[in-house]
Amino acid sequence: MPKQQLPLLLVEDDQALAQLIVDELETQGWNVVVRNDLAGARGWLETACPAIIVTDLRLPDGNGMELVKRTVSRFAEEQRPGIIVITAFGSVRQAVEALQSGADDFLTKPLDLDHFQLSVKRVMDTRRLKDELFHFRQLSKSKGFHGIFGRSRAMRSLFDQIRIIARAQGPVLITGESGTGKELVAKALHAESDRSTGPFLAVNCAGIPQELLESEFFGHAAGAFTGANKARKGLLQEAHGGSLLLDEIGEMPLPLQAKLLRALQDGSIRPVGQDKEEQVEVRIIAATHRDLRQKIEEGCFREDLYYRLETFTLSVPPLREREEDRELLALRFLRQMSAAQGKHVSGFTEPALSRIKHYAFPGNVRELQNVIERAVAFCAEDRIQLEHLPSRLLDAYIAQETEAVSCKNVDESKLLAGPMLPTLDELQKRYVRMILEEVDGNKRRAAALLGIGRRTLYRWIDDD
Repeated sequence: MPKQQLPLLLVEDDQALAQLIVDELETQGWNVVVRNDLAGARGWLETACPAIIVTDLRLPDGNGMELVKRTVSRFAEEQRPGIIVITAFGSVRQAVEALQSGADDFLTKPLDLDHFQLSVKRVMDTRRLKDELFHFRQLSKSKGFHGIFGRSRAMRSLFDQIRIIARAQGPVLITGESGTGKELVAKALHAESDRSTGPFLAVNCAGIPQELLESEFFGHAAGAFTGANKARKGLLQEAHGGSLLLDEIGEMPLPLQAKLLRALQDGSIRPVGQDKEEQVEVRIIAATHRDLRQKIEEGCFREDLYYRLETFTLSVPPLREREEDRELLALRFLRQMSAAQGKHVSGFTEPALSRIKHYAFPGNVRELQNVIERAVAFCAEDRIQLEHLPSRLLDAYIAQETEAVSCKNVDESKLLAGPMLPTLDELQKRYVRMILEEVDGNKRRAAALLGIGRRTLYRWIDDD
């Protein structure tokens, strides 16, 4: 079992009992710090914080209750170590006093080691839950940047660029993969600008039939075409004094690109079927997940329009480059989806959160949002577990672990070692032993690499 992240402080003057407890806890992966009196414990706590404090009541220089009260007063609730009090002179009154003072458990001597181990585990589990709750609350306090959430360096840099570009007046080109939140960036740009009181309109250039595009953008006069019973303003006119987002601008037909370029250059448009030009004052924000330079080479995008648009360019980073933002986003989506579905899912188990934090999310933020929505729908407990996540997250984890083991240059000759070729059953047993050896005996990781449950792994080991 791997070492715990924080040590356990044992305050006990009985050296034999202290050694017995140390031996027992070290087999469970604990790093145990031992002090035999109050002064030693207080001195160590001045510069360190344990996960759990186990203290005797009767100590050479005082009562362990003093240490309990001092710990409770010194540490905030969300940071306080777990506390277990042990004594050979236990009474109901002492137990009540200890628990009321902040201890998590009260045990009497002679110490039942099995009971003691269960107490340590329970207190540690409670501490982890408190840590998760505190962490969740801290992440939930993030107000975001106009609806965009991220603490990574890449996102902080993007927020700074938005603030700077918002002060300018020229068109803006937003690039980024699908699902990264380009429309949210466009809205933030508008909100930060002096146009924030004006309209913000968005249109997907790939979502409008080509024959209606010109009318949608520039409007039309009455009788301009069949069905045009009255004059209608276009998007550029509707967005006058504000901002217009042209999403997926790479899909805009070439003839319309030429008219858009003129509107950008002199602010004039001519509605369909109208002879007179009109002036519009609108900031164009274009967005695309395509490589516009490549589309220029293919003859599908005007080079002069590209250079007009890319005066100010914002690149939205993909989620795979924002590892530290995944947990923040996952928790926000969890809260939103839980409320929307009328559930009370409060968090993630450690294995489930680990998969989310280490999955690349090729579909970016949109994919993460969909994953959480699905997980909440399938979750009948208070926390998202591995079984509630899509299989692709688990498969990706197994692939990563398998690659990690492969990178250790495993000697495949181990599998075939012996005087004769092994049977399939023997080969399976050798492979299991080899995997266990490569992961330093970590059965959870070995089971994941083998693609089996831990119970199956234990059965294979027992049959060996």
